[in-house]
Amino acid sequence: MDVSSIAALASDMSAARTQQAISMAVLKMAMDQQGSAALALLQASAESSAQVASAIEGLGENIDVFV
Repeated sequence: MDVSSIAALASDMSAARTQQAISMAVLKMAMDQQGSAALALLQASAESSAQVASAIEGLGENIDVFV
């Protein structure tokens, strides 16, 4: 192995490490965004459930028996 091939190998390895670090950073950002979206969805679902429960409170308590 000559010096130029060693330098090229070192350069390639450095580029690969940089690309891997960038990929991991993008993956972490995507996971954070998905976590935030899931949390917002769960909160919206809980609020919606509370609204439905308050809307049907008392439903079925009175029966109209007149014909």
